[in-house]
Amino acid sequence: MFTRPVDLEDAAVVECLSDAWGVVVDTIEYQPVGFGSHHWAASDGSRRWFVTVDDLDTRLLDDRDDRAAAFGRLNAALSAARALHVRGRHWVVAPLPTRAGEVVEAIDDRFVCAIYPFVDGRSSSSGHYDSDDERRAVVSRLVELHRTPPSVDATPIVEDHRIPRRDSLQAALADLDRPWRTGPHSDATRLLLAQHRLAVVEVLDRYDDLTDTVRSVSSPVITHGEPHRGNVIMAADGPAVIDWDTTRFAPAERDLWSLIDEDRTIRALYEHSSETRLDDRVLSLYRLSWDLCEIALFIHEFRQPHTHTADTATAWNGLTNHLDPSRWTDTLRPRQRT
Repeated sequence: MFTRPVDLEDAAVVECLSDAWGVVVDTIEYQPVGFGSHHWAASDGSRRWFVTVDDLDTRLLDDRDDRAAAFGRLNAALSAARALHVRGRHWVVAPLPTRAGEVVEAIDDRFVCAIYPFVDGRSSSSGHYDSDDERRAVVSRLVELHRTPPSVDATPIVEDHRIPRRDSLQAALADLDRPWRTGPHSDATRLLLAQHRLAVVEVLDRYDDLTDTVRSVSSPVITHGEPHRGNVIMAADGPAVIDWDTTRFAPAERDLWSLIDEDRTIRALYEHSSETRLDDRVLSLYRLSWDLCEIALFIHEFRQPHTHTADTATAWNGLTNHLDPSRWTDTLRPRQRT
């Protein structure tokens, strides 16, 4: 996140690192990077670490969810990443275990912490790869990942195709006739959603139809979930993949759709390298899933009290990008012909 959490002091992060990992830092500095988690760079004078703190409240799937369940999902994802690294997938940048062998430690009942080795290399804030060589190198990593069987003691959560905060999106669709007064972006969000209400309802229906189909045809593998350029560090020995908090046991297409959208030749490369055929319906499902998840999360945020920050500005830009029916034309067209 670009804005540091107002309810968490650096001292609490330092204390957690000391108590759980035995890491006594000399310097710690908030890093306004990424979107979703909070990040710090820490050092003891000779070693460097990258520290991630997650706000469990932002990981709730709906109003019936709770922090314990959110912690469990995050712990399962990062434990799977740790198991991959231990089993020889050293390009998986996995969290370091605590002295008790855990990968996530609670700072309090809301914030949880993980610590990572500092990786030297070229990073990017962009989601798009700078070259064909970079993209193809990541595809090779994905082939290796998808061939890896789950660990007995660290199996990622099975994909359920659930849209986080779909309940908020449904509530918003039913509440478009009166102004929203929760913050600077609230009523602009209402007007944007009202403009595209019919398209959103249609794409939700299409998503549900595809989900029913995909459950009967897909063969799940371990997936990262977001292998875009912003989650890859180009290191001396090849791409190192970070941010494994979205790890799921899911169809391979979950990791491929965005790469194929960048470069159509990636499909043939992956299918040849993995000896696996990708399914157009599953690719379409994940293309829609990306938009719907972002739309639902941003609308939920803007229906809550909020202020002008770098994060809400980024969220507004994200909402206007994803809430664009022109993105769904090809996916919806087969249904319109029936």
